[in-house]
Amino acid sequence: MSDSLNRLVTLLKEHTPGSRASYHSKPWWTTHLSVLRREYHKAAIAVRKHDTPHMREVAGTSKAGDLKAIKAAKNKHWSSFLLAATPQSLWTAKRFASRRAQPRFPSLPGAETPLQMNNVLLDHFFPPKEHFSPPRRLRPNKSAPPLTTDEIAAPLSKCSPTSAPGLDGIPYSVWKQVNKINPSILLNILTPLVLLGYHPASLKGSNGVVLDKPGKPVYESPSSFRIIVLIRTISQVLESLPVARLLAAAQLRGLLHPYKCGSLPGLSTYDACLPLTNDVRTLQRPRLKVFSLFLDLKAGFDNIDK
Repeated sequence: MSDSLNRLVTLLKEHTPGSRASYHSKPWWTTHLSVLRREYHKAAIAVRKHDTPHMREVAGTSKAGDLKAIKAAKNKHWSSFLLAATPQSLWTAKRFASRRAQPRFPSLPGAETPLQMNNVLLDHFFPPKEHFSPPRRLRPNKSAPPLTTDEIAAPLSKCSPTSAPGLDGIPYSVWKQVNKINPSILLNILTPLVLLGYHPASLKGSNGVVLDKPGKPVYESPSSFRIIVLIRTISQVLESLPVARLLAAAQLRGLLHPYKCGSLPGLSTYDACLPLTNDVRTLQRPRLKVFSLFLDLKAGFDNIDK
């Protein structure tokens, strides 16, 4: 029986791949700690075999030394990490320091089953609105310039290959390779839609992912959650084409406020804060009181009168 068991153990060791802990799970671990951990395990095994006061004292000392060395290694590693921190890695340090939030499951009144919760969230995020029937006949806009490959390549270059796709399951990396190998494929697909000004209903389906808003005292209301809508990747590219044309036309005709920074290429939050700070300091020099009014339009996009 023992020979069969030994052969079984040998076969398992030969054919079972061993797993190693990732470096990122314990980046502070060193070979010195491995030596101390082995010594502690040997002392603990010796106590189980020969439980004597001397063995217990040796095992206790080995355990205390192991824990002390681990604490010192952690302090040394994270101190050097913070000393060499960059503006990008500071957010990583904050994530490590903050406690991992427990997932919050919706507890909505009147919704006990998953189907009922789904209906409550759908009614909140997508309230019923008037249905607009598609045009029966599509007429191309003859004054619209033809679509070019550069117009398609521009939004594709800004799309992340790791972004989650929609219902079709096609990531942006696939469309990037398609456009790189044969640009005429996307050009032939999207050109008629742009010239006709039509977004097919088959491309408007999406997946919705509901996420909880952190810091809420209770999670018994749909407003305590937010939804991320994942549309088809090719639909995202199609939507960005007329947006780019409208933006270029608005800038050419001076229809945009000089302080507008949102959704404009090359501008960021810093560009929006800079003129506000300049106006505030300019008015404070003659000792005037300055007030800033910030408006938050809740669900304004979904309630615009078409």
